Amino acid sequence: MKQLAIIGAGSWGTALAIVLAPRCQRVRLWVKEADLAARMQSTRVNDVFLPGFALPDSVEISTRFEDVLPGADVLLGVMPSKYARRVYTEMLPLVEAEMYFVSATKGLEQGTLLRMSEVVYDVIGPRFTPRVAVLSGPTFARDVAAGVPTAVVIASTDAALARTIQHDLSGPTFRLYTNSDPVGVEVAAALKNVIAIAAGVCHGLGLGHNAIAALITRGLAELRRLACAMGGNPHTMAGLAGLGDLVLTCTGELSRNRQVGIELAKGRPAADIVGSMTMVAEGVDTTAVAMELAARFGVDLPITAQIDLILRGERSPREAIRELMERTLKDEHA
Repeated sequence: MKQLAIIGAGSWGTALAIVLAPRCQRVRLWVKEADLAARMQSTRVNDVFLPGFALPDSVEISTRFEDVLPGADVLLGVMPSKYARRVYTEMLPLVEAEMYFVSATKGLEQGTLLRMSEVVYDVIGPRFTPRVAVLSGPTFARDVAAGVPTAVVIASTDAALARTIQHDLSGPTFRLYTNSDPVGVEVAAALKNVIAIAAGVCHGLGLGHNAIAALITRGLAELRRLACAMGGNPHTMAGLAGLGDLVLTCTGELSRNRQVGIELAKGRPAADIVGSMTMVAEGVDTTAVAMELAARFGVDLPITAQIDLILRGERSPREAIRELMERTLKDEHA
């Protein structure tokens, strides 16, 4: 059994602490907000991000990296993508070469266009070469915390590392499959949030099941197109981190990105929607990054491009739908 440090106490980080506690000798959860950490220590509940679910008594809570990192075998990063570099940099003096780094953040870094595992390498690399894996798949935090059967992938180019983490973290309600394609897994994890915003737009406009099904299918084509251009494996797109997570995020009522799209369909400005949300909808920031990557790799992402224009306030949702439907006719597999 491993000692686990979870960095980030949003809904996903808290759910992972709950589901993984029985599998680990020790779990320590880093919480950014001091007031929230104090309440969690007292009530054992994250009343902001995951109310209604009690943390096991074995989960230790702290706002100090000095309390969380020493002795950890696995460092599980679950912070929002826009904070990842800063948080990893702050942890740098305390991390050790023996640690396994597992990134469970579904996003891309603005400016650098790096995947989250690449941010880990970029920050930790000057000290030592970290052993890194990526955790992703169709997961709503509340379902995971409730013990609903869940399957995810643990992806790494280091097959032995992936198998070790798979063995250590799999349990009765949380099943891990290994995957050798972190590029495809991370691109899919990020871009599916953008497609989920589009799905929310379709739902908000009352376009019906035909439109949603078509959107998911063509959205999957965009995931595959960009992931393959970046060196990913097309087969990953048919798996849990691709199609599985895409379907969940586009159709599930708990999807924050889908909710953003529903609100956009009502005519609300993106800044207003984001400002009113307690939790992060990664797809909002990912959209602009995806467009930069599409330009860099010469990839066509028509759905993503329309969402980018909607988020910028340069196109209405109905105009975006019309633009997509009136594009030049083409072969499905082109």
